[in-house]
Amino acid sequence: MKVAFISGTSIVNSTLFASWSVGEVETRYGAVSYKSQGDFVLINRHGYGVPLPPHSINYRANLEALATLGYRDIVSLNSVGSLKKELPPGTFVSCSDYVCLQQGPATYFDTELRGGAPGIANNLISKLTAELAPEFRIQGGKVYVQMRGPRFETKAEIRIVQHWGDVIGMTAAHEADLCTELGLSYNSLALVDNFANGLEGTEIDFARFKDLVKDNQGRVNRLFVRMLEILA
Repeated sequence: MKVAFISGTSIVNSTLFASWSVGEVETRYGAVSYKSQGDFVLINRHGYGVPLPPHSINYRANLEALATLGYRDIVSLNSVGSLKKELPPGTFVSCSDYVCLQQGPATYFDTELRGGAPGIANNLISKLTAELAPEFRIQGGKVYVQMRGPRFETKAEIRIVQHWGDVIGMTAAHEADLCTELGLSYNSLALVDNFANGLEGTEIDFARFKDLVKDNQGRVNRLFVRMLEILA
């Protein structure tokens, strides 16, 4: 099965993909580097070199690159904060809807009077959820709340948006919108790395967040190993 993966810096820089070939594709929005092996391709949404913060990611180039390479099924792995006490750090979820009100969506329709209907296809999630079990339990049907970044949300902001959804992040909504516009099928997977700022007595900063992501690296690597086996 021909599948493209989008993930963050930690997984792209892990040893799991060290032997994959490196390539680059030119798009209308800039060049995008990727790694590939067989029918699989992987891109780092933040880019190589100095990673771009979420609000500066070249989303349009990333998704157009995957379309140019001939991929139609996209599996995205996002790091998220939990807005619910029943979704503690270490939980894997799949989101079927999203909220993105703070920042205008990335779009290919800057000069056309049109817009894509929002949505997350999740056409591969049922297969992945079934075959990843019992090693991994993927809790589906969650709602992703996107904030702009690069800073984390204030405690007051979290008190408001915790009623909007289940998890919070800074990237997935843009990717889902662009996939819809390009006719690509976006599949959402996310790992809860932390409780959102102020929830369950926690406070969050970037140094602490990086430590939490590092703690989960082994599980993310194993998840990718299993997904590659399932989708081969």
